[in-house]
Amino acid sequence: MSTGTFIGIIIAVAVVLVLIAVAVGMAMRRRHLRQTFGPEYERAVEADGGSRRTAERELRAREQRHRGLDIRELPPAARERYAVEWKGAEERFVDQPRQSVDEADHLVTQLMGERGYPTDGYEQQVRDLSVEHASTLEHYRVAHEVNVRNQDGTATTEELRGAMVHYRALFQELLGNQNRGTRYGAA
Repeated sequence: MSTGTFIGIIIAVAVVLVLIAVAVGMAMRRRHLRQTFGPEYERAVEADGGSRRTAERELRAREQRHRGLDIRELPPAARERYAVEWKGAEERFVDQPRQSVDEADHLVTQLMGERGYPTDGYEQQVRDLSVEHASTLEHYRVAHEVNVRNQDGTATTEELRGAMVHYRALFQELLGNQNRGTRYGAA
């Protein structure tokens, strides 16, 4: 075998190995994104017209932004204060369901802010929450959708009850409360 042929084979093998390494790296990044974002991964792909590359770029940008946020745990006194406020909102639901759902939305937003999440708009809130709270993000979306209808008076009492359950899922996760018993039924 000539030296030229031998060098050609070595270069071909090296190129194949580089391509394999790139493919493995991409697969690992995709797996990381799927694990981190859960159902939000597929939602992002769908929102970007089926482009995994564009969706993955967006999700990596969310992770990058999230790393720059000063997300912090609440001190015990603040956790207790929020728990008491939430209990009050739930107790008022029977007599004032519309106001209670609005209060739940306000408490979630306030809690997000105190934890260090920017609260400048619903869409950005969803993007910021998706990095650490992907498992409860759909709860937030459903609750928010009902609360929008609540604001114009078209949400039913049953929808409002469901919104409280959905808000509670995110609220408890943000609060750090692992006791997720339900008062209004299963989500």
